[in-house]
Amino acid sequence: MRLDKFISKATELSRKESKKILHASEITVNDEVVKDPGLHVDIINDEVLWAGEPLSVATGNRYILLHKPEGFECTLKAKEHPIVTELIAVPELASLCIAGRLDVDTTGALLLSDDGSWLHRVTSPKHEHTKVYELTLADPMNEEEQAHAIKKVGEGILLEGDYEPTKPATLAFIDETHARLTLEQGKYHQVKRMMGYFGNKVVELHRASIGHITLDGLEKGDSRFLSAEEVAKF
Repeated sequence: MRLDKFISKATELSRKESKKILHASEITVNDEVVKDPGLHVDIINDEVLWAGEPLSVATGNRYILLHKPEGFECTLKAKEHPIVTELIAVPELASLCIAGRLDVDTTGALLLSDDGSWLHRVTSPKHEHTKVYELTLADPMNEEEQAHAIKKVGEGILLEGDYEPTKPATLAFIDETHARLTLEQGKYHQVKRMMGYFGNKVVELHRASIGHITLDGLEKGDSRFLSAEEVAKF
């Protein structure tokens, strides 16, 4: 790959900006200062440094699990809050897409990849990958209310504005204000709308898992690459 293209992909600088830092002697290739933007580099074996910091580009599809904290948007361009890709230290962030976005105030498992067909398999309802949510309710629900909610969620609920009811799901109460909801689909604000159907409000929401992928070992804001075995299970 041409050196100026390599720098541009690794840093998101324009090709013109990449040439400027080359001419300023800020780039070394294998410990030698290089100014030639047309030099071809081996993206696997050559060591390219910018002001002493290594540069790299993606060499294939990436599959990433992020433990999303609150306060971050699942968008590619920041609007009112920082975006989730700011938490991930990999090159070519712009090529990553998100499988199943989470609201700014929602935490938990988020999958990102640049493999479009894989992302579709993760999110498509026909593949029936379960997602488990842990939720805190504003108002306590007594045993009778809990039993009613469990029954209705198990049957499917016709939410306001929808033409079809939700797919049958599993609701389990931990106590009067805490519950765990297991879904096989991802309608817009589905969890919050489902609890709203019962006249309640979700004040805290956390996605604990997506399919077989859990957050074990990851603190909020941490991320890791999925293993080949994990990727293949979707």
